[in-house]
Amino acid sequence: MTQNQFVGTWRLVSFELKDTNGEVSYPYGQDMIGYLMYAEDGYMSVVIMAANRPKFSSEDFLGGSTKEKIAAIQTYLSYCGSYEIKDQKVIHHVKASLFPNWVGTNQERFFEFIENHLSLTTPPLTIGNKQVTGHLIWQRCTPKTAI
Repeated sequence: MTQNQFVGTWRLVSFELKDTNGEVSYPYGQDMIGYLMYAEDGYMSVVIMAANRPKFSSEDFLGGSTKEKIAAIQTYLSYCGSYEIKDQKVIHHVKASLFPNWVGTNQERFFEFIENHLSLTTPPLTIGNKQVTGHLIWQRCTPKTAI
């Protein structure tokens, strides 16, 4: 497997969590928005959010009530860093993350390419006090043409 297969921009088409009982949930809803970018220089970035996130009552970037801030964090995920491919895993070496506990960690994802889609599966992780496995399907974006 080569790094070149990963390079580019990917749009999230499906993200589900499956717990140990086989129950499926959608942490950002079924109409979530997400993009994953792998660069040739070995860096990556991912952002995922629920569609139609509520806006803050203020335009102050650092403002917002505690309730608004909690809702914003619970409906958004992002991290970036470098990456490497090893065996059937892509390993994200996290340098910055909305979730501070991931900074300095390695986030491993099992991968499979199916036509123009990339399937990523997490090892078991804890979300909402449950052990779950994440299954994400990404579709390769086509290059934008200049206007």
